[in-house]
Amino acid sequence: MQLTHNPWTIISTIALIFLLSSPDSHAQVSNAELLAKMESMQQQIDELKRQLEQNQQQSNETDAKIEAVAEVIESGSPQVVEASKTTIGGYGELHYNNLDANDPANDVDMIDFHRFVLFFGHQFNDRTRFYSEVEVEHAFVADSGGDTPGEVEIEQAFIEFDLRQDLYARAGMFLIPVGILNETHEPPTFYGVERNDVENIIVPSTWWEAGAALNGRWGSGWNWDLAFTSGLAIPTTGSNAFRVRSGRQKVAEANASDGAITGRLRYLGIPGLLAALTVQYQFDPSQVANDGLDSGTLIEAHIDYQRNRFGLRALYSRWDFTGYAVEAAGAETQTGWYIEPSWLLTDNIGFYTRYEDIYAARAQDKFSQWEVGLNWWPTDNVVIKFDYRDRSHDLASQYGLNFKGIDLGLGYSF
Repeated sequence: MQLTHNPWTIISTIALIFLLSSPDSHAQVSNAELLAKMESMQQQIDELKRQLEQNQQQSNETDAKIEAVAEVIESGSPQVVEASKTTIGGYGELHYNNLDANDPANDVDMIDFHRFVLFFGHQFNDRTRFYSEVEVEHAFVADSGGDTPGEVEIEQAFIEFDLRQDLYARAGMFLIPVGILNETHEPPTFYGVERNDVENIIVPSTWWEAGAALNGRWGSGWNWDLAFTSGLAIPTTGSNAFRVRSGRQKVAEANASDGAITGRLRYLGIPGLLAALTVQYQFDPSQVANDGLDSGTLIEAHIDYQRNRFGLRALYSRWDFTGYAVEAAGAETQTGWYIEPSWLLTDNIGFYTRYEDIYAARAQDKFSQWEVGLNWWPTDNVVIKFDYRDRSHDLASQYGLNFKGIDLGLGYSF
């Protein structure tokens, strides 16, 4: 006969023998008391058994979870991999403008959530990446046909490839490599509530096109860009005739009859210095043949220097157009420049002043402006701004547009 050795039976038997064999138990414990103690002991044993079984079950569940996680990691689950390689960022800025013009009809007293932007990126593998940027301007966009200032725009959506070390390619919709602010325009990165006017009117920031581009690096000091993209469609008639900014098509069912080629060379070999030269050629900046606007060439050069607490930005840009209509309008040459020294008063408060001069196609776009202000960064990537502006137009007919006033701003990026 085979005996079954149950541990709980053995424990009960030993306890019973101990009680029965004790001299004191024969003398002092009655049968009723003995049965009561045995019943109590059995209850304690049952409780102990239950706790041990519960602990064993929890241990088994933990082991199962560990094994499941290990299987997910080993199998390369898309949920784990995608989450680690997809990034989200963005920026935004709120502006208050209070400007007193020579003609009170042109006064400005306005608050505006100017921009709300989200970035989405994804790393497909070690050599292929995706970047995108979606923007809402002026906080509100009405249904079709509504009269609101708001816009929803996709400013970037491109794939970037590593061809080899120090050589990269991109294809899709991207920002043109020109100027200081066109590619880097998050509010904490520049002084002033509003972006400077040269990089708004002459360099029509924010300016993006569709196409393909190469970027290369030479050592630690030089890099270059070469881009083949869609072109501008500058109007040749009406109130915005030959206005460069009005020619941005934003890759929205854009006319692609004639494109553009852009080249940029940058030097970063001196600590704290970035110097750049960009040249762009528009094969037909109106996208219409024989309309009197035949070609256009943009030249832009700038420096961005920061040493200890001192900073300096300076930029010059010039458009040269050909064609009988643009020459007759006196808009064949459009120029703009600015200089902006700055000084960090403390680690998080900066003072700046800026002078800019613009001579563009429209009468209201021929002016000079002086500006002074402060930036306060209460923490990284958050900025509060204040500035004072004084604008004077070149033409007497635009005297009523001259103004003096203040701006307040709040900006962030992440």
